[in-house]
Amino acid sequence: MLPIRIAINGYGRIGRCVLRAIYERGLDQQFQIVAINEPSDLETMAYLTQFDSTHGVFPGKVGRSEDHLLINGKEIAVFHEKTPDAIDWKRLNIDILLECSGVYSQRADLQKFIDAGCPRVLVSQPTDSAEEVDCTVVLGINDEELNGKQKIVSNASCTTNAIIPVLAELDAAYGVDYAFLTTLHSVMNDQPMIDGYHHNDLRRTRSAMQSMVPVATGLARGVERLLPQLQNKVQAKAIRIPILNVSAIDMMVRLRRPTVKEEVNSLFIQAAQRHPDTLAYSDRPHASIDFNHDAHSAIIDGSQTCTNQDGLVNLFVWFDNEWGFANRMVDISQLWAKRFLVSN
Repeated sequence: MLPIRIAINGYGRIGRCVLRAIYERGLDQQFQIVAINEPSDLETMAYLTQFDSTHGVFPGKVGRSEDHLLINGKEIAVFHEKTPDAIDWKRLNIDILLECSGVYSQRADLQKFIDAGCPRVLVSQPTDSAEEVDCTVVLGINDEELNGKQKIVSNASCTTNAIIPVLAELDAAYGVDYAFLTTLHSVMNDQPMIDGYHHNDLRRTRSAMQSMVPVATGLARGVERLLPQLQNKVQAKAIRIPILNVSAIDMMVRLRRPTVKEEVNSLFIQAAQRHPDTLAYSDRPHASIDFNHDAHSAIIDGSQTCTNQDGLVNLFVWFDNEWGFANRMVDISQLWAKRFLVSN
């Protein structure tokens, strides 16, 4: 099979992790990274590819020529355009564009990539509504909906990828009456290092590294989009915490029947065995750093599971919000390619 020809639009945290995941997983024969579009200069792009404060030194050779990034000697064309239609994507003959800039969440904007010659776009974030894309996909939950006719697909969010499999398991085993979700998320680049005029949300004007900062989240909406049986049964909040990477979700769920800690943990031990690429389980005494560079969508911390006689369950779920999500982008690209190559 010919390699899947991809381009990356936006070479920030997720874009660089996607490239790195392809090479670390030995998939550089299955994928050919044809082009990267990133406003920053090529020298900085190469430097940040090679040296990463969170994930370490790139395990390969990184170089650059006049207008190409070189990875293990392979050339990747680099563009520095700020609008989707400024590049002749058709000429590049790509199969999938990975939209990793985080800028575009409406179909009218994403359609500009299609109009400029991209046959398919995989978006690295949830969109404003389900109608903005042909499909929102979470691996292991609804990936069977992917087909060769779709043009714009969302890979949801890192938190959605983490929580959906957990809620789906609980709902199938017990039935979920209600869920409260609190995400403890590592800092992001929409926050300033010191207080500054960075956002119209006043909380996000405060120093990311000095405080825990509550922020708005669309997680409940994302859950209901993928698990419609939980419509109006989920509430969510998010708090940014001053660490570079790895996040967690503290979830309180009311089930339709009582259970005990051991039964719930057994459920997730078995789920992790059925879905080893996306789910993991541990009951060791962990700190967040233990899951840096962990490719799972979610790791259930069995040591933190609590239950009571009224059917309330408290679970704690770890996830690497960068590396886990980037690996799901790669997985969905592989799966999508199989579907459209068959259909063609």
